Amino acid sequence: MANDKATKPPPYEGDELNMCLARAFDFNTTTAIVVSGTFPNPCGHMVLKVGDADGHYFHTAGGAYSRPKFMRELGFQRYLRENKKRVLSRRPVPITDPIAAQGKLDQLMATPWRWLVLPNNCASFVEEVVQAGGSNAGLYFNCPRAEAFK
Repeated sequence: MANDKATKPPPYEGDELNMCLARAFDFNTTTAIVVSGTFPNPCGHMVLKVGDADGHYFHTAGGAYSRPKFMRELGFQRYLRENKKRVLSRRPVPITDPIAAQGKLDQLMATPWRWLVLPNNCASFVEEVVQAGGSNAGLYFNCPRAEAFK
């Protein structure tokens, strides 16, 4: 007997970036956002926002070896809602070399991310982009909820 119940889709985590946009992202307004983690993760999760009110959000999600995801504002709100997350903090990150940040982001978005919990996680993804852009912001322990991204 077939199961009549429809399978519920997984919570939205964003989309893969499969094309180059017509213009570069606006790294003049760059923000590291910490959101609550999914049980049993006590460290929370970090997302990179590039641009102002109508910016783009980037993060690693979806498994041990999957491509990073991006979202626009409505997608980010959907991500928070469907994953039962809330924003814990937002920290502006100064970028002095937006071309280098763009290049690093393009490279990372096209390549599967090898998730290794603390040494190679959501925070290190954000660090790689902003540090390529000339910032020295980062986390010592790669646990976004436990320390300030500075």
